[in-house]
Order: sequence, then C-alpha cells, then structure tokens
Amino acid sequence: MAEAMELKAWARQHRGKGGARSVRREGRIPGILYGDKQEPQSIAVDYRAITQQLHTGHFRSTVFVLDVDGTKIRVIPRDVQLDPVRDFPIHVDFLRLAKDALVSVDVPVHFLNEAASPGLKRGGVLNIVRHEIPVRCPADAIPAHFDVDLTGLEIGDSVHISAIALPENVRPTITGRDFTVATIVGRAAEEPVPGAVAAEAAEPGAEGEAAVDAGAEAGEDKDKPKEREKEKKKD
Repeated sequence: MAEAMELKAWARQHRGKGGARSVRREGRIPGILYGDKQEPQSIAVDYRAITQQLHTGHFRSTVFVLDVDGTKIRVIPRDVQLDPVRDFPIHVDFLRLAKDALVSVDVPVHFLNEAASPGLKRGGVLNIVRHEIPVRCPADAIPAHFDVDLTGLEIGDSVHISAIALPENVRPTITGRDFTVATIVGRAAEEPVPGAVAAEAAEPGAEGEAAVDAGAEAGEDKDKPKEREKEKKKD
C-alpha cells in the first residue's frame, strides 16, 4: 500500500458566504469534513495544493491524510465545486475513512496496444463508452487505473467489463449485466461508394428535365380544351 499524501487544512470558525469569501481571499478553499459517525466540520485547504491534485485526473479516487491543525485524518475527496465561469475550485468535501472502510470510486480506463488492433489499422475508430468504471473497494486498495488490451480486435468487436481483470475485493457498482466499455467501429457508412457521386449528380438533373417536360406536356394538354372552346364560340 502506497503512503497517503498529506494535505494541510485549517479549522474554519465562520460559515456562510461571508466566511467563504474571507477564506478565498486568504488563498484557501472552504470545505467540509464529514463521515465516520462524527459531526461535520468546516475546514479550509490550500488553493494551490488542491489545484495541483485536480490536474492529476484522479483526485476523487485518491486517499489523503488531512492535517487539520495538527490532527491527522484519513480522507477521500467526495465532491469539488467549480466556478461556473472561470472553472477553478471554490469548495471541496472530504469523507473521513474509518479503518477497513469500503468506498465507491470511479477508476479511469487506459487503452493499450492500439497499433496491434487489425480493426484500427484498417481505419476503424475506438469508440470509448466508459472512460471511467465505477467500483466499490477497500479504501486502501483503490486501483490507479484499469488496462484494456486492444490487441487483435477487429471492427465490430466490443470490450465488456468481464474482459477486464479486476483486483481482489474490487467489484463494479453496476451489477446484473456485462456492460460495454469500448467498441471498434468502422467508417464504411461515411465513405462514398465509387461512381455514386456522379450517378447521384446525373439523376437529379434527369429527373428535373423529365419534370419540366412533363409539366410542359401537362400545360399543353390543359390548354387544348380552352382552345377548342374558343373555336366553338367563333363558329
């Protein structure tokens, strides 16, 4: 088990919007620490440290040791609120982890050996259905990622969750079906058939000319009874 990374945190006395704005002016992010059958606690964490962890791409599936004014607590991030305009973190929630705790996390999927897939070599496209797989596992045994080997996959082949080797005590939270993770799809529907363009270009013109001729004939036939009536009146 890798050693959990430590994050510095401070207890927060003032709550509400005013207190949150004051925390942000200090270069920190307001947050909440909850769980493990204890009362929720308002805290503040360093803005720069949280931003760096967000850029790793697996912040919410990483166990940290939160140092709250000298008291160290094992936690896992549960929610991060971002500014709707500038997309930077403005609030973060942490869940306390009891000993032997089980957690539900989204684990990223890595796709390997694309060059060894005949389907991709022939112009197929890797259609990723799930970039992450939701699983439940011990907090001390969260996988960093799942690997999917694309070797030998042809156009039309699919990768299901049953094809991924999951570590012991790691189970998908989606149960009852062998859900799809990715497929290899072709581009045949997007490629024009040789000669079809010329044929399609010719057909509308032919149809247009036929329509004009038919319209002209219909007009002539329509005018003939009128001319006959005029001739009868003259007579």
